[in-house]
Formats: sequence, C-alpha cells, structure tokens
Amino acid sequence: MDKKKLLLLLGALIIAIGTGLAARSVLSGSSAPQAEAVVPPVAQGPKVLVAQRALPVGTIVTQDSISFEAWPKEMVQDAYFLEGEADMSKLLGTVVRNPITAGQPVTQGSLVAPGDRGFLAAALGPGMRAVTITVSQKTGVAGFIFPGDHVDLLLTQLVKGQGDSDLKTTETILRNLRVLATDQATDTETIDGKSVVKQSKTVTLEVTPRIAEKIQVAETIGSLSLSLRSIADNQSELERAIASGSVKVPAGASKLEEDRLLTQAMNQPIEGATSFVTGGDVSRFQRRTMPVQAPPPMASAPMASGPSGISPRAYTGPVVRVTRGKTTEAVPVGK
Repeated sequence: MDKKKLLLLLGALIIAIGTGLAARSVLSGSSAPQAEAVVPPVAQGPKVLVAQRALPVGTIVTQDSISFEAWPKEMVQDAYFLEGEADMSKLLGTVVRNPITAGQPVTQGSLVAPGDRGFLAAALGPGMRAVTITVSQKTGVAGFIFPGDHVDLLLTQLVKGQGDSDLKTTETILRNLRVLATDQATDTETIDGKSVVKQSKTVTLEVTPRIAEKIQVAETIGSLSLSLRSIADNQSELERAIASGSVKVPAGASKLEEDRLLTQAMNQPIEGATSFVTGGDVSRFQRRTMPVQAPPPMASAPMASGPSGISPRAYTGPVVRVTRGKTTEAVPVGK
C-alpha cells in the first residue's frame, strides 16, 4: 500500500470517529419530549345561575346552593338567570318547584318566590303539613333560628298535686323538625356576608299530620320552646337510618332520585322515645316523681243527716246512694 492510500484511509477513519462523537453528543444533550396538558378553552359567554348541588323539589334556595358560572354563548336560553340582570337577593329564600341536578342551570320556571301562589305548598315534602307556633326571645333561641334549620320541640309544664307537691318538668316531645319560615320570611338576610339575627314572633315548621295534632294539644298543656339541632346530628342519624335499612335507595336509581330520597329522610320528623327532666334532676328541693293527685270535688246532693248527726254538707267521706221509689238519698258509710 503506498503512502497516498494510507493517508486517505486514515483521514476517512478520523472523519468517521468525529461524526460518531458528534452524533453521540447531540443525542445525549437533547432532553426527552415533555407531554403538555391540553387546556380546554374557557367558555366565552355570559355567566348563568347554576346549581352547586342537587336541588330536589321543596329545597329552600340558600347562598351556597347556587352561583353564577360562565356558559357557552350558543347554549344560553332566555329562561336562564344571567349575572348582572338577576337579583341574587330576591332568589335566596325561593323554593325549588322542579328538581335541578348539580351543575345544571337554574331556570325561572323552576323556582317559586315567597308571596307567589302555592309557595308554601311547594316547600312542603310529600305528605307533610305546615304548622306555626308562637316563640319569644327565650323560646326561639334569641333569633338564631333561620329557615332551613332543624329544631327539637320542648314542652314545659307543671303537674299539680296535693298541697305544695307540684312537679315541674320539661320534655323533648318532637325532634328534627325543619324550619320553613320565621315570621313570614323564608330566606336569611345577609349584610356584608353575615347573617342578620332578628327576633321572630312565630316559626313555621314542617311536620306530619299526626305531629301537627300533637303540637296543637301541647300548646294547651304548657309552654313550647325550640332547641336548635347541629348539622352533624342530622347527618349521623341519616347514616344510622341507612345502616339499619329504614332508608333504602333502589338499585339503579339516578343521582337525582338518590338525593331526593336522602333529603326526604334527613328532613323526616322524629317522634317517640322522648327524654325529660324533672325539678328533682335540677334541685334536691324539688320533686322527681309524680305527685298524688287531689281527688275531684264531690257533687253536692240533697241527703239526710248521717247516723252520727253530722251535716251532710260537711261530710267528705265515702257515701252510698240509696233509692227508695222516686227518692235518692246519699248515706255516709262508716259513721
């Protein structure tokens, strides 16, 4: 091999090595391709009123149940509530007339406003009734009861006995009653995001027909007062009802149907298994047992003097009525 061919072969080898090193440097320096998330374009349209959760029939609209969200312009309908045109303060306290699923726009025909015909009837659940009781600052939890809350009903009474043996007692006669309205308001007034506390004179409750009768009788027995329930109590009782099988959701039920059944179960009033406290549970100087009832006054009847010559009007012992012909005579016994 001559010198010229050797130089050409060496040059080709150097070029191949250089090309390989360059390619390796390029490949090692380049980073792996990164996957980029595709962000869908934000709906460019007006904001419409949308349900934030499922709203079954009879639900009282509150601040946290609805809000305005952007909606595609071509899908906006005339029946929707638009931001800037709808007054949110007038929508709060309205009642859902037709069921609304979560994320669905709220239409004008699906709400009933206070004062409209059939408003209170729309707020009631199937088979339920509305009753109103009188409350004061003391019996109405100082105005901290608002529409949509759940309360227990307490009856305070004095059981009369002989002498000074009266029994003072308070009994929880009904539980988990839903508040429909305070006075004639079904919404909560808010200023700067805070609920305004107002003293109410009446409270309207949602009850069954039998409980409505019980409340009317209870008002003639003693004084009624309300006890505000915790939201956690309602949820825990609902879970116990589901676990016990008293609340059953049919297989294949839609989300809206399931929410309706659970909401109805959570709003169901509870009667029976009442608890009570007597004066003896509060003070050692009060009774804790049922007092002896005073005997009813004996009807006066014309009667002859007793065997002992005691005046029949002054005699309070047992008597026997003896009839001779058309004359009835009350004769004292044991004299």
